[in-house]
Parts: sequence; C-alpha cells; structure tokens
Amino acid sequence: QVQLVESGGGLVQTGGSLRLSCAASGRSFSYYNMAWFRQAPGKEREFAAAINYSGSRMYYADSVKGRFTISRDNAKNTVYLQMNSLNSEDTAVYYCAAGAYGPSHSNYNYWGQGTQVTVSS
Repeated sequence: QVQLVESGGGLVQTGGSLRLSCAASGRSFSYYNMAWFRQAPGKEREFAAAINYSGSRMYYADSVKGRFTISRDNAKNTVYLQMNSLNSEDTAVYYCAAGAYGPSHSNYNYWGQGTQVTVSS
C-alpha cells in the first residue's frame, strides 16, 4: 500500500507558475513509477506527466509539454510537478498516482485525494 498526499495547489494568474508536491508513505516509494493526472469540471481525468521509478525517464502530454516538469526525490518520498506559463485550460483538480509507467490511468493502483489549481485571467 502507498498513501499519497498532494499539496501546492491554489489560485494563480494567467502566465504564472505553481509547484505541486505529492508526499508518499507506506511501501518503498522508489519502487513506483509516478504520474500526475488532472480533471477539469465536466471533463474526464486526463494524463499530464509521468516519471519512472529512478527519475531517468519522463513522459508528458502534448498539452503540457514544454511548460510542465515532473521530478522526484526518492530520499524525500516526494514527486513534484513544476507548472509554468499557466493558462485557463490548466484549471483542474490535479491528482498524484503511483503504479506502472505510462499515460493510461488504468496503469496506476494508488491515487491521492487531489489538489485544486485555478488559473484566472
């Protein structure tokens, strides 16, 4: 079992930045590939970024590529999502997930409760 707790969401203006954190507890964090998904109101949950267990491979959705950076610190049991150049389409609840590597939500067994990101113009 892995427990995941996201933090760092909030209200930011268009063009601004936020860094999300996801703290993990339970079984060894370094065994798991990690990802960030997001869900906007009235829309399905969508993949944003993934990172493999060692941090050597990252994968991004086209919608965030070049603006978001996923990273991890296995010593701190934490994965991060640095979000730059935010726009209104980035407004969503952001979820951290642990499991197999890839963009499909079915790859991930463990999920956090989510953190709200709101981008205002």
